[in-house]
Amino acid sequence: MTNHLSPKHVMLVVPENNTTMHQELLAWLPTGSTCHVIRVPRGKGLLTKETLPHYKASTLDVCQAGNDLNSQIVAYGCTAAGFILGPEGDREMAQKIQAITKKPVVTTAHSMVQALKEIGAKKISLLTPYQDDVNDQLKLFLKSGGIEVLHFDSFYAPDVIALGKITASEVAQKSQTLFANEVDALFIACSQLPTLEVIEPLTKQFGKPVLSSIQVTAKYLQLTQQ
Repeated sequence: MTNHLSPKHVMLVVPENNTTMHQELLAWLPTGSTCHVIRVPRGKGLLTKETLPHYKASTLDVCQAGNDLNSQIVAYGCTAAGFILGPEGDREMAQKIQAITKKPVVTTAHSMVQALKEIGAKKISLLTPYQDDVNDQLKLFLKSGGIEVLHFDSFYAPDVIALGKITASEVAQKSQTLFANEVDALFIACSQLPTLEVIEPLTKQFGKPVLSSIQVTAKYLQLTQQ
């Protein structure tokens, strides 16, 4: 999973329930990279437009309190928070975090669109763990980047407890139902879903790019200059 690039020392901002991104992000980054985790308090429900303002305020508070002087760069790793805000809101949140931390910020939501555009993916299959209202926001976010979702499925997790129980094998199995000739790629959204061990075999099986939230975040962390 590593390459010739220099190690990255990352301050990772994620919801407090996220048990996946820290370890998988380090596996995607060059050897010697470090990850200082800042956890954002939240309830058991999944993020929605209604709960997002409180989550945003909490995010800025914990970034202020937990700013790590040894980190070079910030990863804003909550996919849902990013795309619910929309492209402009996601950029604004990144700017606010950068103002607090004095570090460049890579958001998972922006990385998702950037990575798909980079490979020329205009029509995709999409797998998420979200409920319909959040899925609709994600599709709009992708559409704003010129990316159309042709095939879709979700785990429809009712809360963060159910979300945390989804396994890599379940992700792989559901992903296979989204293989389609008419799409350019498959994207697996959400930085809680485990994808490290399934991306490569799914890509080989599908014969087309398979990308995930954590994977694309790691990519742009590596490419961002301090």
